[in-house]
Amino acid sequence: MKDKNPTRFSFGKVFCSIFGHKLRVSKNVTDHVHEYKCGKCGMEMTDTANGFLARLTPKFKETNDYISKIHQKRKRKHYAHAS
Repeated sequence: MKDKNPTRFSFGKVFCSIFGHKLRVSKNVTDHVHEYKCGKCGMEMTDTANGFLARLTPKFKETNDYISKIHQKRKRKHYAHAS
């Protein structure tokens, strides 16, 4: 299994360290929670419970997937009940 080499040089990482990340929404978890991906270096981030951004770790990814499933289930139930 190949691991990414953390000492590898990347112009995207240098650009982001100087000018900041160019974050774009990559996934809407709920109406208020989103996952973001930097367009330059590829770093992934997510909204946290207190409203800040944090790196998207496997634990955050798993939590976001679970929250997304609950949110979709509630939306379906709400729309079915409304019609």
